[in-house]
Amino acid sequence: MKKEYRIKKSQDFDKIIKKRQSFANRQFVIYYEKNNLEHMRLGISVSKKLGKAYERNKLKRYVRESFKTRKDFVKNYDIIVIVRAGAKELPFLEFGNSLDHVLKNSKLIIKEKRV
Repeated sequence: MKKEYRIKKSQDFDKIIKKRQSFANRQFVIYYEKNNLEHMRLGISVSKKLGKAYERNKLKRYVRESFKTRKDFVKNYDIIVIVRAGAKELPFLEFGNSLDHVLKNSKLIIKEKRV
């Protein structure tokens, strides 16, 4: 994911989480805040309780890859995804479906225009 699509700073994470706009399911918690950019930005958090570094990195890769295919349909928000233990056993295809569920219920996905 390109640099302009990432949230890395601790202050940015804290600011977005303090707004308390969130939605959750068994696999993910997302916090979001409107930004003034023309695209979304993504921050990912995976707890050390979910496993060793290679397991946490795999979960982060899954989240990034899922957002790569959805970034054109997500509004211009800063989004923080916190991965829960339930996501650990999900195969990649269901991983994306679970993220879609969270994004749709928080109304962050732009509906596709049909011609």
